[in-house]
Amino acid sequence: MIDLRSDTLTMPTQEMLESILTAKLGDDGRTDASGRGEDKTINELEDLAALMTGKEEAILFCSGTAGNTTAILTHCKPSDKVLVDRLQHIYKSEKVVFDKNIGQLEPVFYELDENHMPDIDSLEKLLSSNDIKMLCIENTHNFSGGACIDLERLEKIYNLAKKHNVHVHMDGARLFNAATYLKTDVKEICKYTDSVMFCISKGLGAPVGSLVCGTHKFIKEVRKERKLLGGTMRQAGIIAAPGIYALRHNVARLQDDHENAQYVASNLKNLDKIIVQTNVETNIIMLDVTKTGLIPEEFCAEAKKLGLLIRPVLENRVRLVFHLGVNKNDAIETVKIIRQLNNQLR
Repeated sequence: MIDLRSDTLTMPTQEMLESILTAKLGDDGRTDASGRGEDKTINELEDLAALMTGKEEAILFCSGTAGNTTAILTHCKPSDKVLVDRLQHIYKSEKVVFDKNIGQLEPVFYELDENHMPDIDSLEKLLSSNDIKMLCIENTHNFSGGACIDLERLEKIYNLAKKHNVHVHMDGARLFNAATYLKTDVKEICKYTDSVMFCISKGLGAPVGSLVCGTHKFIKEVRKERKLLGGTMRQAGIIAAPGIYALRHNVARLQDDHENAQYVASNLKNLDKIIVQTNVETNIIMLDVTKTGLIPEEFCAEAKKLGLLIRPVLENRVRLVFHLGVNKNDAIETVKIIRQLNNQLR
């Protein structure tokens, strides 16, 4: 069975697991005057994350949702207005910061352009006419098929936000995929943000974890907020050690995932029932199944019968995500299965 439901399905390698055995552990909840905990492996991971993103400090979370939520609630107070797009993961899937019983923030929606990047005119209009506290962007953009915001657009967005004294937070769950596609260093992307969250548990292949990066002052407040939300961990060096391994060994191989995704997309052009996403940039492909006569859940069930696990994500779309558990032969077989499905539905 080929499993393309998500890149969260990656399994740790033997070398990654072995890194846990020699990890120096401690109680991350026992902090010193600077707010750092006693787990040396967590501290090493956080320092590495800060260095790679070009930020002053970083903090480990168990998940991207926890990281995004804590970062946004640190920036904002209840009833503050936050700019998001309607397909952004923070709004569509995580939701908690906009929950009336929890975060109590108010979403204000900006538009994406034809390239799935935040539209500058839309942002300018909203920033000028609303009392906006912060702006959230997503890079890569999950529900737009892994689309990237390029450096030119990032700079324009950041300068516009600063003009209106608005914080910029990036949901960079797949930040390293964006840097790979844009052929740039991660810190070049992150310099156009006030805070950024990235996951080590997706394409990078670690089993658990995400990091939020920002200034010393900001991360100090994030640590307080994390504790209030029950996010403090103890000997979580067993999580941090695989994360360190992932950042040191698994970044370059993300290109393999992109190439496998592009191979599949390029070999599925001109199908009459299944519409394949054009311009695949990273490790995600969206399939529009409207013409098949099946709802996404039914389409995924048919794919499963043929040996392919994929996931329904939007009203008329299913998603394929390539990761280190998928090789070129799997990509070749995926093309055959989807072509077979298309032919069966004629």
